[in-house]
Amino acid sequence: MLTRSSGVLMHITSLPNSFGIGSFGQSAYDFVDFLVETKQTYWQILPLTTTSYGDSPYQSFSAIAGNTHLIDFELLEKMGLLQETDYLSVNFGDDPTQVDYERIFYARRPILEIAVKNFVANDKLQPAFENFEKNNRTWLADYAEFMAIKEHFGNHALQEWEDKQAIAREPESLEKYRTMLAQQIQYFKVTQYFFFQQWQALKDYANQKGIKIIGDMPIYVSADSVEVWTKPELFQLDAERNPVFVAGVPADQFSATGQLWGNPLYDWNEHKKQGYAWWIYRIKESFKIYDVLRIDHFKGFSDYWQVDGKAEIAKFGSWQPGPGYELFEAVKRQLGDLPIIAEDLGNIDDKAKKLLADCGYPGMKILQFGFEDTTGASFDSPHHCIPHCIAYTGTHDNDVINGWYNNLTPEQQQYINDYTHRGTDESVCQAVIRQLFATVSNTAIATMQDILDLPTCSRMNIPSTIGGNWQWRMQKTDLTQDKKDFLTKITALYQRANKEKKQ
Repeated sequence: MLTRSSGVLMHITSLPNSFGIGSFGQSAYDFVDFLVETKQTYWQILPLTTTSYGDSPYQSFSAIAGNTHLIDFELLEKMGLLQETDYLSVNFGDDPTQVDYERIFYARRPILEIAVKNFVANDKLQPAFENFEKNNRTWLADYAEFMAIKEHFGNHALQEWEDKQAIAREPESLEKYRTMLAQQIQYFKVTQYFFFQQWQALKDYANQKGIKIIGDMPIYVSADSVEVWTKPELFQLDAERNPVFVAGVPADQFSATGQLWGNPLYDWNEHKKQGYAWWIYRIKESFKIYDVLRIDHFKGFSDYWQVDGKAEIAKFGSWQPGPGYELFEAVKRQLGDLPIIAEDLGNIDDKAKKLLADCGYPGMKILQFGFEDTTGASFDSPHHCIPHCIAYTGTHDNDVINGWYNNLTPEQQQYINDYTHRGTDESVCQAVIRQLFATVSNTAIATMQDILDLPTCSRMNIPSTIGGNWQWRMQKTDLTQDKKDFLTKITALYQRANKEKKQ
């Protein structure tokens, strides 16, 4: 990330297809080709982990396991594991521009069960699967058992399971469920094999074409997760694995009462005692599937906002010291220098700035934040960008440019038009993206919604709200030749064109 380059932020779920949610199928390969055609270097995505309540990829059942909604049926058909009739007439949702998570949750399962059954019956495929099991023994069995038992208890959260011995992982209880739920456990293992096999093939294709994947790692894990079940000592929990304190942030530009995330907070003393082994492992696993890693909420490693586990809003919490540079020093000692992006947004004080400087990771600049201050004093303004940072139009948490611009005051709108020298025939999306690519930041990332000049209904997430998020899907007809031409032109104009030799 030391040379001038650019890329596009769009999650896999937003890709077009006829299966109700974006997948690792043909449209993903087409998207890589689009990035190559427009001379991009990076494809940035959101976490690939499982989604649960609220459909957020930042609230996952596992820090490692993949989201099986992204498994492509046509690719399974090519493996001989499905027939077209198994999925062709299934209703995956009525609106192709939105993901209907409840619908696909129920619609996809029977189809995947057919594929798993056919897979298990095929002896020729077993050696590759056994190799996958062996290479992923550190997490796969625990995850599959957790999901099977969770399903057995009506998909209730870990803390609400009827069998307290199962919550506590009593050996006799675990053996009972391993026998009783053997078939379900196998299902969760095999679908993880499908997920990683398909993702790795897609990533290899992208890498061969000179496209690098920027992945996203949430700082926290869900209270309803395999990590809380198997490693409770790493978190601040009571005897029933309920979080004593939870994560969030104080009042900010997104919420007057703060954001209550609800994730259990880490017991940093225990992590330190273990030499930060779990973090080293987690980051190492992330680099098996990503080329560059964005670590979400980097501020939480210098200081984190601690809220009582029973609180209903995040406003009344307190700042507590995080592990600081010691953690990243341990990571560097074990794994060497890594291409990591620090999401340094929010309450960034001197302590957080020092941690970023000590680590040497590039931080982020959000042009939307910069343009809201008409004095030009904001550190997110284009003229305050530095080479060693990643500049964005906005992130998944921001409104799209059109929606954001329409909600600004006339004074702010005029400031943007003047600052960007916006032409009379130029959309505000084009003006802001052009300004983004003109910055001195080594890397510029534009969201796909802004490249496509879409309205606010394409926004990915509104922080502090549950429901109605993470749903936007692109349509093939959205990506017109003039949109491609614009992106290609400004990428070359501002010397961001990917110079890697394509295969």
